[in-house]
Amino acid sequence: MTEVKSGDTVRIHYTGTLEDGTVFDSSTGRDPLEFTVGSGQIIPGLDKHLPGMNIGEQKTIVAEAAEAYGPRHDDAQQDVPREQIPAEIPLEVGLQLQMQSPQGQVIPVTVIEVTEEKVTLDANHALAGKDLTFAIELVEIV
Repeated sequence: MTEVKSGDTVRIHYTGTLEDGTVFDSSTGRDPLEFTVGSGQIIPGLDKHLPGMNIGEQKTIVAEAAEAYGPRHDDAQQDVPREQIPAEIPLEVGLQLQMQSPQGQVIPVTVIEVTEEKVTLDANHALAGKDLTFAIELVEIV
């Protein structure tokens, strides 16, 4: 039987859950996820568990935060005066916006607090600081 090795392009089905069992992503009802093992296309904590798998094999793995989306950084939160946000943007907690760094890089941010004076934006990835569990099935080695 052919085993996955680094450099192989594979297709997997997966369901990702948080520690409390909440599903944050899944390929259920979609085509399998296709990527090249070891290429950095997926988080390292998932990628490292694929070599040695055989087609049809299923396993559950845990990707610790450091090998997923990294730790949360308090300095990635920023308070912006409310009047600096255009009035036509309907601000509410959870809204995804984009900011631009001084170097021109687009940075996705999430509104985490809105008051009359300020809006608090968070540039951390939504899954930063969280250990992620993946139930995976190797569907194909392309």
